[in-house]
Amino acid sequence: MGGVFLGMPGPWAGHIYEAADHYTTKIGGIPDWPIPLPSTSVDLFKCSACKSDLCLLAQVYAPISKKNVNIEERVIYVFGCLMPECGSTTVSWRAIRIQKSLNSEGLKSQSDKAVSSAASSISDSKKEWKKDIWSFDSLEEDDDDDDIDLADLGRALSEAASMASHSKKQNHGRQLTAKTSPPVCAARVVDKKLPVIPCFYIYAEEEKFSKKDASVCSKSILSPIEDHENDPDTREETWEVEDYEYDRALNADRVYLKFKKRVDAYPEQCFRYSYGGKPLLASGDAGDPGTCRLCGAARHYEMQLMPPLLYFLQEAVGGKVKHALDNWNWMTLIVYTCSQNCSKDNSSEDGWIVAEEAVVVQYE
Repeated sequence: MGGVFLGMPGPWAGHIYEAADHYTTKIGGIPDWPIPLPSTSVDLFKCSACKSDLCLLAQVYAPISKKNVNIEERVIYVFGCLMPECGSTTVSWRAIRIQKSLNSEGLKSQSDKAVSSAASSISDSKKEWKKDIWSFDSLEEDDDDDDIDLADLGRALSEAASMASHSKKQNHGRQLTAKTSPPVCAARVVDKKLPVIPCFYIYAEEEKFSKKDASVCSKSILSPIEDHENDPDTREETWEVEDYEYDRALNADRVYLKFKKRVDAYPEQCFRYSYGGKPLLASGDAGDPGTCRLCGAARHYEMQLMPPLLYFLQEAVGGKVKHALDNWNWMTLIVYTCSQNCSKDNSSEDGWIVAEEAVVVQYE
């Protein structure tokens, strides 16, 4: 993915337990799982520091469509601990990747083709619409079909619906779901003892940031530095140790000011998303995301949560939760995921996998 997409705040949920599906991108609330999670995954949602239950911070629907990889069923969940002593601890944050394995996605694609082929007797234009629901080109190409018998079409559609209903009863959900079917989500069981923060929905906006803006930012950083270096009163007082500390502080200032510049350009951005791109660092210490625990491949950058998210949450809460959020003093939470989107040795019978990824925390 070449560009950067920003998660911008949309409407607040009606209540913190409001149900959605795993195709929904949101902040807070409770997770919308695509499948019932195995009992062995319970520990993934515990704080590594205090062992308390974690709360959902972000749920991001993140499908991948590249030359050799096409994964539609893929979600990233980010969790954090609300305990006062854990807010500033790096081990209190977790990222979970849930997706359908590559093999299952391939089977799903074949199943979709079979469904589309079976329905081709109804209408060729309908088949084209199913391939790309957002494309209207096929509708323009089919203008010559104006003289189609609507009564015949209605009967054909009715028969197709009856066949589909009968097939569904026979298979009782064992068949792979076609793209045109309503989303199937895991049965929701709400445990109101678990910590929950206010929920609002997210819409995407592509970041527009020109090289000219970066140049202005660089000049604004270098201007006071050059003035300092050209001052004859300070030039003679420079020691080697001071030079080292000064250069280190200079680099930190550059990194932070670049970060601030990007935040100021879109002051409501709750997260940044750029699959395989580069993170926007808030400090010079980039951290080490390590390698994938399933396959050993290198992890790469996928997304990061930004400070405005904390502002919106703090404005919406009160009492103990607000006090807990005050301890979340990070500048950004950077999520790194497996560069191979692996599903080795960890997939369920229906092809879903649950994998823990890496969160690198940068503080003020």
